[in-house]
Amino acid sequence: MTFTRESLHAYLAGRPVILAPMEDVSDAVFRRLCREEGADLCVTEFVNVEGLLRGCRSAARKLSLGADDAPTAIQIYGSNPERLAEAARVAEAARPAFVDVNCGCWVPKIAGRGAGAGWLRDPAAMVAMARMVVESVSLPVTVKTRIGLGPESHMPIVDLARRLEDAGVAAITLHCRTAAMGHSGAADWAWAARARAAVSIPVVVNGDVKTADDAARALAETGCEAVMVGRAAIDHPWVFREARALLDHGVRLAPPTADERLELCRRHLRANVAERTEPFGVRVTRRHLTGYLKGLPGAAALRKELLFCDTLAGCLEILDRAAARLAA
Repeated sequence: MTFTRESLHAYLAGRPVILAPMEDVSDAVFRRLCREEGADLCVTEFVNVEGLLRGCRSAARKLSLGADDAPTAIQIYGSNPERLAEAARVAEAARPAFVDVNCGCWVPKIAGRGAGAGWLRDPAAMVAMARMVVESVSLPVTVKTRIGLGPESHMPIVDLARRLEDAGVAAITLHCRTAAMGHSGAADWAWAARARAAVSIPVVVNGDVKTADDAARALAETGCEAVMVGRAAIDHPWVFREARALLDHGVRLAPPTADERLELCRRHLRANVAERTEPFGVRVTRRHLTGYLKGLPGAAALRKELLFCDTLAGCLEILDRAAARLAA
C-alpha cells in the first residue's frame, strides 16, 4: 500500500495512531502484532543508507515488507544527502507507504556523525537534503525530527518546519524533546502546536505518549493530525486498541486480561522463532516480557523462568503452567 502526497494527507487527517520506528523493536514481527492490536500505521526500524547501498543483509531485511505489512513506511538515515537520495530510490522499490528520513535520533554514534539529530546542527543543510530526497522519488517523503539540539535558545523547529514544507516534505513527525535530552525529562507538546500552526502539511506529535489518554490529550492540545507511540508500545502494544477506542468512541477499555497477556507472549514467541529460529527468536522476545506480564500474580518469578529458557517449547510450557495456576 503506497500513498500519494494527497492520499497521505487525507489518511493522516483521520487521526491515526502510529507505531514509531525503533531500532531492534519495530521489526516485521512486532509491526504485525501492533497492527493486530490496533496500530493504524507502522514505521520500520532505522535503515542505514550506507549498509543498504552496500547490500548489507540486515538493511535488506528491514526493507522487506510482506503483503500484510501495510501501511508501513520505511525510515532511512545517513549523513550524506546524495546517498540518502540514492537510498530513498532503493526504499521506494520496496513499495512502502512513504519514505521517512530520520533527523531525530539522538544516540551519539549516529548524531555525532551527522546523521539523525545531527542534521539539526545545520538546518539549512537539512532542508537542502530533504529537497534532494523529495526530488529523487515519486512517493511522499516525510521527516521525523526533534525540537532542536539543546537549549530553547537553539530551538529551530518552527522556522524549520516551514522550510521543510517549502522543500516538498509531505509531513513532519515531531518528537517534542531536544536531542540533548535523549529520553530524559518531559516532552513539551507545545512545540508541536507551534509547528502545526506554522505549516499546512500534517504534523504528527510524538514523545511521552504512553496511554490512550495521552494520545487523546496530545491531539487535543496540539491540533496535530496524528499521534505516534514509541517506547510505551514495547511493553504495552494494547495501547493502540485502547487509543482507537477512546478517540473513535470515547470509550476507555479495560486493561488486558491475564489470559490476553499470556497469549501475547505465546504469539510473539512463536512469530519470532518462525522468523529467526531458536534460540535467537526466543531471546529477542525477552525485552517485552516485563510489560506483557505486568500485574500478573507471580510475574517476577514467571519472567525469571522465561529468561533462562532458550527453547520455544520450554517457554510455551512455562506459560501454560502459569495459565493453569491462574485458573486454579
